[in-house]
Amino acid sequence: MNKLLNEQIQYIEFLSPDLQRIKKFYQEAFGWKFTDYGPEYTAFEGDYIDGGFTLGTATRGSILVIVYSDTLEATQTKVESAGGTIVKQIFSFPGGRRFHFTDPDGNELAVWSGT
Repeated sequence: MNKLLNEQIQYIEFLSPDLQRIKKFYQEAFGWKFTDYGPEYTAFEGDYIDGGFTLGTATRGSILVIVYSDTLEATQTKVESAGGTIVKQIFSFPGGRRFHFTDPDGNELAVWSGT
């Protein structure tokens, strides 16, 4: 696990009705590696934040998880090839550019780049 910083988000947990399908998506789209903890939980580790998926049904909420990419267009292609749905095409904002997608469970995430 990453270094813990006081009062900073360090773990994100998603719900998924199909852990094998969601693991396959994130492995193909971003190369994430997973560790299974029984049939109802799988975890991933990142350089800045860790997280996991627990068995359950996702509902769309107000939190937006944002992933960084050095090559935005290449990442968008990988997301689409892995089965993600682009819900906001690449657009510019004051800090760079980004796009939004939904994963196979309907969770909306964004990917951004500073260029």
